[in-house]
Amino acid sequence: MRVKRLAAYAAVAVLALGGVSACGGDDDDAGSGPDVKKDVTFEAGTTMDKLSKAKKLRVGTKFDQPGFGLKGLDGKPAGFDVEIAKIVAAELGISADQIEYSEAPSTVREQVIEQDKVDIVVATYTINDKRKERISFAGPYYEAGQTILVRADETGITGPDSFKAGGKKVCSVSNSTPAGNIKKYLQNEATQLVLFDTYQKCIDAINSKQVDAVTTDNVILLGFISTNEGKFKLAGDTFTKEPYGIGLKKDDTKFRNWINDVLEKAYADGRYAKAWQDSAGKIKDAKLPSPPAVNRY
Repeated sequence: MRVKRLAAYAAVAVLALGGVSACGGDDDDAGSGPDVKKDVTFEAGTTMDKLSKAKKLRVGTKFDQPGFGLKGLDGKPAGFDVEIAKIVAAELGISADQIEYSEAPSTVREQVIEQDKVDIVVATYTINDKRKERISFAGPYYEAGQTILVRADETGITGPDSFKAGGKKVCSVSNSTPAGNIKKYLQNEATQLVLFDTYQKCIDAINSKQVDAVTTDNVILLGFISTNEGKFKLAGDTFTKEPYGIGLKKDDTKFRNWINDVLEKAYADGRYAKAWQDSAGKIKDAKLPSPPAVNRY
C-alpha cells in the first residue's frame, strides 16, 4: 500500500473515533442513512422478500474497530461497515433505525450466519476460499492490507520477517485471516503467536508488554494508533491484500447476486462515496478509495 494511501487511512481512523456517535451523515441523528426505497417488491420466497416484509435487517459487525465498526457511547456501532449495511437495508425498504446490530468478532462470524442469528455480516470480513466452504460472500466492497503495530520505541521489529528469528511475540485474533497469514513468518508458533477474541485485547496486551506486536489490517491498526497517541507505530508496509466482503448464508445465490447489484449501483450513483464521507470524509485530505470490482463467482 502506498504511503499516501496509508496517510489517508489514518485520517479515516481518527474521524471514526471523533464522530463515533454518528452512524450516518447527520451527526445529530445516529439512525440516519441513505434514502429508503418505498414500495419495493421482490420475488416471492427470496431472502429479499422475507426481509423487506419483516422490515428488519439483522447485521453482524465489529464493535471494537475504529473506522469500520466501533460501538459508541450511545450503544450503536459507527463506521464504514455500518454505512455499507445501511445501503443494503435501504434497498430493501428498511430504514437505518430498523437495523438490528449484534457483535460479530472474527471467531464467530461464520457461526452467526450458519445459526441464523444474523442476515448478513459486514465486519472487515476478508473473502477467502476456506470461508466460502461455510458461507457465501457478496463484494468485495473494500480492499485493505495486513501490517504490524509495535510500541513507539520498538526497533527490533521492522516487518513480518523480524519474527523469523524467534523471541518476539505477536498478537492477533482467533479465526482471523491475519492470524493465519503471520504463521509462516514465525520460528515457533506455540511461543510467538498470542490469540484473543478481539483486537482490543491485543492492544491491552501490547500496552502491558505481554506481547511485542499486533498484526491485522492497516486501517484497523491505524485506528488504534489514533486513540493511543504517541504509544504505537506501524512496522513496515502492508504485506497482503485483504478484500472485505459481506457474509451471508451459504448458496443463497439470489441474495448474493442482489447485494452485488446493490453495491455496483452504490458505486455508480454516489452512495458508496457518501458512505465513506459520512464515516471518513469530514477529515481534511481523506481520500475516497476506489471501489473494487465485485466477484460474481
